[in-house]
Amino acid sequence: MDFTIRAVRPEEYEALGELTAGTYLNDGLLKYGAQDSYLEVLRDTARRARESEVLIAEDAEGRLLGGVTFATGNTTWADIAVDGEAEFRMLAVTREARGRGVGEALVRACIDRARALPGCERLVLSTDATMVAAHRMYDRLGFVRTPHRDWEPIPGHSLRTYALEF
Repeated sequence: MDFTIRAVRPEEYEALGELTAGTYLNDGLLKYGAQDSYLEVLRDTARRARESEVLIAEDAEGRLLGGVTFATGNTTWADIAVDGEAEFRMLAVTREARGRGVGEALVRACIDRARALPGCERLVLSTDATMVAAHRMYDRLGFVRTPHRDWEPIPGHSLRTYALEF
């Protein structure tokens, strides 16, 4: 790997927030586009870092390549994870870094963190139906679809769910 995974630093909050919001917007993942209120949630890395764990990928020159939010079950940043589970959200990788294993490395870091949590039985996630490349990665890493947990954060915007059992 020509990049490293580590915790986000305060001076990187704004850049990661813009990277994450821009990725969701440019990839068409927001139902209401640039008017979507979720953009502000995606930009608020400082809050995510206070209330969960935020990881980034950076290259050897210190350029930000991507990031992800990791949360334990039944906490503020867990959309679907309950006690005994962990969840990752807001996985985003710059267009230039795609295809280099950055997303997979961020997910593997979340897998490692979840496995290290006492009593954690699974890692879960929600994903948009259009994120086909991500679905292939989740399958390759051993995640399985959990359609009984699929949900809509807003009416008409359905999310698929996956889980990795430990």
